[in-house]
Formats: sequence, structure tokens, C-alpha cells
Amino acid sequence: MTMTIDIQSARDQLEREKRKLIHQLDELGASEAGDLRSDVDFGDSFSDAAATTAERTERLGLVESVKGMLDDVERALKRIDNGTYGICINCGNEISAARLEFRPESAYCVGCKTRNHH
Repeated sequence: MTMTIDIQSARDQLEREKRKLIHQLDELGASEAGDLRSDVDFGDSFSDAAATTAERTERLGLVESVKGMLDDVERALKRIDNGTYGICINCGNEISAARLEFRPESAYCVGCKTRNHH
């Protein structure tokens, strides 16, 4: 028995996730594009440069991670718009509804995800 994908529900879930990720980027001091804003304060003038650099590097890593998730969500929304949502971008097979329910931004079926370690 195959479950059909509820596209509207998936879109709603993806839109909620997108808003959450944009909010996280904002809290990290980054734009939606993943660029750190210039007004981000990395400590006062008494902190040493190494600590400031370490904090900036850590923050950039977090921003990059959140931006990657946001990109996945935006690509999934584009697939909904162009009618290819739920189709593996690697092999063209259907992605299981259960997988999409768990990770609505999934672009790969379980087989391709496992083989390719995306």
C-alpha cells in the first residue's frame, strides 16, 4: 500500500522550517544568504584576537550548517512548484511518503541516499 504525499502539508511544513532557519540565521548574526552582518559583536576590546577568531570560526560553521539546511528546504519548495517533489533527483524513483513525512526536504530516495552518503 502506498501512501500519497500531501503536497500542501509538505509545503506548510517546509515553509515553517524555512521561517525557523531564517530566524536562526538572524540570531547568529547572518543574513538569509548566510553572510555575517558587520554589526555582529565578537567580544569587547579586552578579548584576545585568538578567542575572537575562534568564536567567529565557530559561528561561521553554525551559519554554514543552517544555510545548508535552508538551501535544502528552498530546493524542496522549488520541486513542489515545478511538480517534481517526491521524485528522487538521482534515480527518478518515488521517495517514500514516510521518508518525506520525516524529512520533507529529502531529494533522494533511501536507496540513493544510502549508496551515495549525501
